[in-house]
Amino acid sequence: MKPDIDKNAIAMTQQAIDHVYTMLTERGHGIGLRLGVKTLGCSGYAYNIGFLDKTESNDKIFEINNDITIAVDKNAYPLIKGTVIDFISEGLSRQFKFTNPNVKDLCGCGESFSV
Repeated sequence: MKPDIDKNAIAMTQQAIDHVYTMLTERGHGIGLRLGVKTLGCSGYAYNIGFLDKTESNDKIFEINNDITIAVDKNAYPLIKGTVIDFISEGLSRQFKFTNPNVKDLCGCGESFSV
């Protein structure tokens, strides 16, 4: 199910929200996720995601369910605005999946994208 979101926002599916709650609980601290991009792969960019303990002055902030914060560096934001973060389980594989309306092309292995 795709959330009804602002095309400029960053959003999460319920499966992703549930997974982040579990990760933060197991970790014992943190306020959410830091989402960014790094130069990588044959298409140009790859997602970079990690725990968020505090926000920085250059962050664009998105609140999910009033208790998960997603921080995106303002320089990375134009590349990922409108992205929906999902969490999928397929067989033994469990991972975040990103639906980014700005993506023009994906590499063959699915590790990188171009805008």
